[in-house]
Amino acid sequence: MPEQLSAEQAAARLNVADTLGIPLGPGQPPAFLRALGDRKDWTDLRVYGALLAVLSDLFSHQGVRYTSGFFGPLERGLRDSGANIEFTPADFRRFGPLLERQAPRVMTTVATPPDKDGWCSLSLHAGGTIAELRRAGADYERLLVVEASDAYPRTFGIGEEHRHALHVDEIDILVQSSESPLALPGGEAPPSDVDREIARHAVDYMPSGVTLQTGIGSIPNQIATLLAEGDGGEFGLHSEMFTDGCMRLHQAGKVTNTRKGQYDGVSVTTFAFGSPDLYAWLDDNHDVAFLPVEIVNAPDVIADNDHMVTINGALAIDIQGQIVADTIAGGQFSGIGGAEDFVAGAGLELSDRSLICLPSTFEKNGQLQSRIVPWFGPGAVITTPRHQVDVIITEYGAAELEGMTVRERGEALAAIAHPQFRDDLLAAAERASKGRSPVE
Repeated sequence: MPEQLSAEQAAARLNVADTLGIPLGPGQPPAFLRALGDRKDWTDLRVYGALLAVLSDLFSHQGVRYTSGFFGPLERGLRDSGANIEFTPADFRRFGPLLERQAPRVMTTVATPPDKDGWCSLSLHAGGTIAELRRAGADYERLLVVEASDAYPRTFGIGEEHRHALHVDEIDILVQSSESPLALPGGEAPPSDVDREIARHAVDYMPSGVTLQTGIGSIPNQIATLLAEGDGGEFGLHSEMFTDGCMRLHQAGKVTNTRKGQYDGVSVTTFAFGSPDLYAWLDDNHDVAFLPVEIVNAPDVIADNDHMVTINGALAIDIQGQIVADTIAGGQFSGIGGAEDFVAGAGLELSDRSLICLPSTFEKNGQLQSRIVPWFGPGAVITTPRHQVDVIITEYGAAELEGMTVRERGEALAAIAHPQFRDDLLAAAERASKGRSPVE
């Protein structure tokens, strides 16, 4: 049986020079991380994680180094304030093997209190940490700290192999808590007119019976709204992230998961992030299964779903079809996440489609700028290579790039760019004919 300690007592079990592994976002233990932040004696604590969802002074201490696989607002704030933070380029599916290599002495997660049989549900996050949590719990030289909060929803996996829970016998230290998970304000940002137009073009690729992957943000939110209000249905869900939009599709009776061909009968995800309404809806809900990311994001598993349609975003694209999705001017903005897995997985079957959705423009210093460019300049960091890109959607329409030459891609992208920038894109497309460079 585990020791039952307060968050402060558990935090005292770490050495001043130590290593700590934390899950992504909604799997992070709030009270324990804040208690760690209250300590002032760190000399060399190395923390491995991604997408911070807990505000803690821990990551601002001079003796703490935080390595993140995905930047969110808290990571960007830490970087800008001078904290000791670094970014590790890795897609979500590689988080597990990287964590195994790092083998932090202390592993931690949030979970629900144990049920009558001693199982603590891992609640909102399966991700890439489950195996390392178990390895830490089984190793007498390592420490597994679990914060058991009665404010987190009890969720489930599939079968004994993927139970999505830790047993109390595996846990070294159990911290009782009533901390609530971080909720996104209002679930997700309200859609703009541009978002609505993008969503309207996107739903043309989603007839009844398709299996969907969708992410967070106003565009996926609007896509889910249109699908929920539309005539179609019998959708399946196989999505790295489960959002309020996914919940609304369920509530509208549009999700049956009967025509997927992969994990029929349940919506599959590896973590959930959204509003308090979403968390309440997920509690004790067997219609959603949380599985490790190495399963959910495996391209062959994604491709096995019948008529898979994946929906992801981007920050910019050039006429080659190269996509920048996680950096701005070379600086880290977010992360690679699982978008690459779903873009690649959807490309393995002719019936599948991969949609990349983005507004055609943005403003910088009061000047309108195109997100569709003739070519990227020095320092650009490519997230998605050109050969994996299928459909690009803006408020002006859809460009189907798969199988096109570079010249044809440039012409198709010019047609969905803001009119102010189309001539430059067409000129670059003409220069790119016969395999030449589009660069002047």
